[in-house]
Amino acid sequence: MNEMDKPLSPDELGRRLTEVYDLVGPLYRRAQRSVEQGLAADDGLSLGVRAVLTLLHRNGPMTVPQMGRAQAISRQFVQRMVNDAAAQGLVESIPNPAHRRSSLIRPTPEGSAAIAAVLEREHLFLREVGGDLTDTDVTTCLRVLGELLTALDHIDLS
Repeated sequence: MNEMDKPLSPDELGRRLTEVYDLVGPLYRRAQRSVEQGLAADDGLSLGVRAVLTLLHRNGPMTVPQMGRAQAISRQFVQRMVNDAAAQGLVESIPNPAHRRSSLIRPTPEGSAAIAAVLEREHLFLREVGGDLTDTDVTTCLRVLGELLTALDHIDLS
């Protein structure tokens, strides 16, 4: 095992993960602005409505609390975004067989078409990312970011 493959000491891990945080913040903000600009120009969707539609596209019908937990945002904010999406005819409520008081939200055909177009546009952009990245690189990145997210699970979102 070479030096790069050995687990880091806690102090070195803390320093290296700080480097990750230092990149994640600007990356998130730039990506958010890029998405907002693309949505405003082409689709008229807000970033919040886009997030709701993406969750439903990837996971199927969900409750508002499930969406809040999945996105680490408050249930109240998700509810406002669901209301906005419903007002635009992009989502609808359906009965939840598991819980009578918490409806499932699902995309309408219009909502499915809108998010499919957004995701396709993003896919075309992201396939142009360079750097000769490998599957191992991306898998490692996902593992590190997943560990960082798990380390923050205790943060209250309400």
